[in-house]
Amino acid sequence: QLLWLCHFSWRKSTNLMNKKLVAALLGGLIVGVLSGIFSLIPLVSLCCCLWAIVGGAVAGLIYIKKSPERVTVGDGAIVGALSGVFGGLIYLLINLPVNFIFGAGAIEEQLKRSGLEVRLSGAILILLGGVMAAIFLIILATVGGMLSVPIFEKGKDSPVPPPPPSAEPPSGGYAT
Repeated sequence: QLLWLCHFSWRKSTNLMNKKLVAALLGGLIVGVLSGIFSLIPLVSLCCCLWAIVGGAVAGLIYIKKSPERVTVGDGAIVGALSGVFGGLIYLLINLPVNFIFGAGAIEEQLKRSGLEVRLSGAILILLGGVMAAIFLIILATVGGMLSVPIFEKGKDSPVPPPPPSAEPPSGGYAT
């Protein structure tokens, strides 16, 4: 029976982890695709932080809807961070090839014109910038996942609050 209990506990934790991964993958798609594609459009790229927060919040919402228990802010942070990791990888897959093709030469030319001597090539600078952007996406998606819990978690398994006190003073006793 102990073996069955351990197996049941393992299946339950695996099931919750699968729900977190599914929610994180869907949120990561939002983070990566929207941040990756819209960062190539000049004016719309100003909303890059918004896409990461929205993706993390959507991942949190999906996990909250699938979870039978009450979800904590820590769970929201985990799901948001995972969606940021997946989104950051998708962002790098979309942005790095485009920036390598169109941006590396332009960066090197601008550095030569400005007179700055940088030992790194334009391709290395693009790679470093992409990795830094992916790290920021992870941080912002984590914030989105944390924000999703107080917004979308509406009292699963919460106890019924006590009734409000009545306005009438208690009768009897020592009151004068």
